[in-house]
Amino acid sequence: MKKILSFVAIALAATSVFAQKSLKVGATPEPHAEILNLVKEDLAAKGIDLQVVEFTDYVTPNDAVEAGDIDANYFQHIPYLDSFNKEKGYHLVNAAGIHVEPFALYSSKIKNLNDFKKKATIAIPNDPTNEGRALLLLQEAGLIELKKDAGITATPLDIKKNPKKLKFKEIEAASLPRVLGDVDGAVINGNYAIPAGLSAKKDGLFVEGSSSPYVNVIAVKAGNENKEEIQALIEAVKSEKVRNYISERYPNGEVVVVF
Repeated sequence: MKKILSFVAIALAATSVFAQKSLKVGATPEPHAEILNLVKEDLAAKGIDLQVVEFTDYVTPNDAVEAGDIDANYFQHIPYLDSFNKEKGYHLVNAAGIHVEPFALYSSKIKNLNDFKKKATIAIPNDPTNEGRALLLLQEAGLIELKKDAGITATPLDIKKNPKKLKFKEIEAASLPRVLGDVDGAVINGNYAIPAGLSAKKDGLFVEGSSSPYVNVIAVKAGNENKEEIQALIEAVKSEKVRNYISERYPNGEVVVVF
């Protein structure tokens, strides 16, 4: 009898320890934090307490993962992650690609690309990779032409042709929706456009193609990508539940799954 009780006690203790396993993941509010909160119960069923830590900028979540303050983050695309590692000397890796949020050019003043006047002002993100991404979008839209060697880190200095002599305001990505009314146009990241009520498909003057290489990923510090909790998180996020949620929540293609 004592052996049975001892076995039960050990089993209960093991279950208790497993149930207390926590996983802290940083995310920007929409759609990233919403998606993570959607799978909290699924992870809880596996004994993982998912704690979603919300951030509103693109720097702090990476600092927190590198420092070990959180276990992972979900907010950024691969070119930004690579650029951040190079600039900061960090060791963050892509654990899994989840979705794409198409970039779009918006305006509250005009309805057509051809309506941009001479010397119109367009606001673009001021972080390296998103600024380059915005300029590449404007080039695809036919508004500017970049130098041949300008890539994803292009800046306004790399503009070769600017027929309308457009002016550019480099603004923190999170502030772009707020300045939309003060400029003639703005290229806005999907995770900031969505909470502002902007739909790329419905409101965008020009929208990034579905073949975008800017996949949003779950990022972790190198060496942690195969940890049990991280793999459980990836499995939960890459589920039919999440796929269906995104399809229903964003019917106009503001968020597109890649799994």
